[in-house]
Amino acid sequence: MYINGEWVKTQREFRVTNPATGEAIGMVSDGDKSQAILAINAAHTAFSSWSTASAYMRAEVLQRAYDLMIERKPMLADLMTREQGKPLKAALNEVQYAADFLRWFSEEAKRVYGETIPSARADQRFIVRYQPLGVVAAITPWNYPISMITRKVAPALAAGCTIVLKPAEATPLCAIAVFNILHEAGVPAGVANLVTTSEPVPIGDEFCTNIKIKKLTFTGSTAVGKKLAQDAAPQLKRVSMELGGHAPFIVFDDADPLHAAKGASLVKFLNTGQACISPNRIFVQRAILDSFVQTFTERVVKMKAGNGLDPSVSIGPLVNSAAVEKVSCQVEDALKKGAILHSGGKALSGDAYASGNFYAPTVLSNVSEDMLIYREETFGPVAAIIPFDAYDDVIEMANNTHYGLAAYVYTQNLSRAVRAFEALNFGIIGINDINPTSAAAPFGGMNESGLGREGAREGLGEYLETKLGGFSV
Repeated sequence: MYINGEWVKTQREFRVTNPATGEAIGMVSDGDKSQAILAINAAHTAFSSWSTASAYMRAEVLQRAYDLMIERKPMLADLMTREQGKPLKAALNEVQYAADFLRWFSEEAKRVYGETIPSARADQRFIVRYQPLGVVAAITPWNYPISMITRKVAPALAAGCTIVLKPAEATPLCAIAVFNILHEAGVPAGVANLVTTSEPVPIGDEFCTNIKIKKLTFTGSTAVGKKLAQDAAPQLKRVSMELGGHAPFIVFDDADPLHAAKGASLVKFLNTGQACISPNRIFVQRAILDSFVQTFTERVVKMKAGNGLDPSVSIGPLVNSAAVEKVSCQVEDALKKGAILHSGGKALSGDAYASGNFYAPTVLSNVSEDMLIYREETFGPVAAIIPFDAYDDVIEMANNTHYGLAAYVYTQNLSRAVRAFEALNFGIIGINDINPTSAAAPFGGMNESGLGREGAREGLGEYLETKLGGFSV
C-alpha cells in the first residue's frame, strides 16, 4: 500500500491470479479499516498545502506522470493482460487512454477560472471562486484497472484535492504500478494514497462515514453504487457514480449491414463484453436482419478466445467462475424461450482453457422481452439480436430500462440520427460510432447508470466547490 508517500506492507497478504491460467502472479498487502484511516488522515493533512499549490505546479506533476506512463506503456499493458486478462492490444489501448487523462487534466488544472457577476447595486460586487472540495475517496473496478484510476485521480489532483484509492481486489497490481508512477512524478506525500484489500466492505464503510472524506467517487455495479450513496447520505457527502449499463445498439434499414455488423461486433466483444458501455441489446430493422446476422456471425466465429498474451487472441477470460455461470444462465434461459443460436453458447474447456474462465463468443437471434438477457446486463461475450419494424417501436424498446449509460445508432439518414440522439435516454450516444469516449469528452449515465460525469471540464467540476463573495465597496 502507498500511504503518506511511503510504501507500506502488512503481515496479512492476499493472492493475485491470472484469470486466463489460474496462476498466482503476486501477493499484495491486505489492508483493513486501520490502514484506510491512516491514509485518510494523511490526505487530510496534505490537503492544506496541495490545495494552495499553484495550478502550474499541479499541472507539471500530472504531465510528468503522463510522460512516465507513456514510457512504461509496454510493461503496464503486459501486467494488465496477466492480471485482468484482456488481449495485449486492448491493454495497450487502455494504457494510452489512461495516460490521456493525466495529460488532459494537467492542462485543465490551469483553467479553473472564476467569474464576476454584475449586481443591481452600484456599491456591490459579486465574485465566484471554484475551490477544491477536500479529501476524495475513490473506488475503482477490475475491468479497466488503469484508466479508471487516472480518470479519478487526475481531475482530483488537478482541482487541488487529495485522494485515497481502493482498487478492485482482482487487480491491485495495476494500481500499485500507477502509484509508482505518481510517486516518481513527484506527487507530495499524503496527496495520493493507495489501500489494497481483499475485503472491500470495511474500507467502503470508512469512506462513507469518515467526516474527513468530502467526496466519494465509485465505478462499479449499480447495486453497490446505491449502497455507497445511501451510506454517504447522512453526511450529505458529494458522490459521483459510474454504474451499470444496458446499452441498445440500433441498426436502421438504411444502414450498410456489413458496416454496422463490423461495428457491433467490435464494441460488443470489447474486453470480452466486460464493459459498461458494451451493447446488451442489438436491435436490427427487419428488412436487413438476415444479412446483418449472417455478417455479424461470420465475424464472431473468427474470434479466438484464450490467453491475451497470444497475439492471435481477441477474446480473453471472464473475471471469475461466477461470471461464466451468469453468462451460461442467460444463454440457457434464452434458448429455452425460443432464441436461435448461431455460434458459441457454451463455456470453453480443454487443455487451453482448463484453468481459466472462458466462454465462447456467442450470437443469439430471435431474442424477446421475456428472456433474462433482454432485461439484465450480461457483462460477457454474448450478442443478443432483436428484430424491430418501426422507429417509434425501437426507441420505446431501447428506453425501456432502468439504466441509461450508452447507446448506439447506425443510420445514413441525418434527420433520423438527430431525432434518435434526442429521444434516447442515455448519457453517451454513438451515431455510426462505436467509440464515443475521450478524456476530453464527458462520460456518465442517466437514471440508474450513475451520477455526475468523468472526463472533460465536467469531470474537473466534480471535484470543485462553488464559493460566492459579495463585496460592498
